[in-house]
Amino acid sequence: MTAPSANADKTIETIRAALAPHGLFLRGTLNFASGEAAPLLADGRPAVSVVLVGNIGGSLWQPFDAWRCSLADRGGTDPLDNWSKAVIQPIAAACGATAYFPSDPPWQPFQQWAMRAEGLKPSPLGILIHPRFGLWHGYRAALGFDIPLGDTGERGTDHPCDRCSEKPCISACPAAALAGERFDVALCRSHLRTDAGRAGCLTSGCLSRDACPAGSRYRYPPEQLRFHMSALEV
Repeated sequence: MTAPSANADKTIETIRAALAPHGLFLRGTLNFASGEAAPLLADGRPAVSVVLVGNIGGSLWQPFDAWRCSLADRGGTDPLDNWSKAVIQPIAAACGATAYFPSDPPWQPFQQWAMRAEGLKPSPLGILIHPRFGLWHGYRAALGFDIPLGDTGERGTDHPCDRCSEKPCISACPAAALAGERFDVALCRSHLRTDAGRAGCLTSGCLSRDACPAGSRYRYPPEQLRFHMSALEV
């Protein structure tokens, strides 16, 4: 595989600077091996690399909320997705990249990319857990390039769940949705329809997520938690 060039490093720094005012970060890079399945660039060629773009803690909340409040329609039916595209697509175009979003088909394997690029593993909730940020992070897009790129993120060296013996996320769930081998979405949604669920998780955020000790200082602000929970169809 060809090594990243000086121009590639300059492109990455330009993107990093353009994302910063929006509370977004370059989260990690994945260079595809020859012949490996890769997303297609805008011109139909397979991408050589992708760099993940996302938030750390509540970093995007204030820029996003200011944008949403400035619009008569509050950003439409999917405001966070619409904001992400409004911010990231021009940056991608300016640097000759192709932007991919989790909400758009063909559905790209964002979690697989993140696990390879940042060395992350899933938590019992299904959310990828980061050694430093815990469960308080997310991916808003990926940028595809026709050149290899150097590392852009903070690669995990361990899995916080492996060194957590008490597993408070499991016992904190009022719906017992984490009692089995996989997170039970149906149990979670059923609980959120109850008075206790509406007064608890639906208002202040998932109690299991909040119970996780990893990255607790990156916890989303209350208004961001309410926004994300309100997006659930319960």
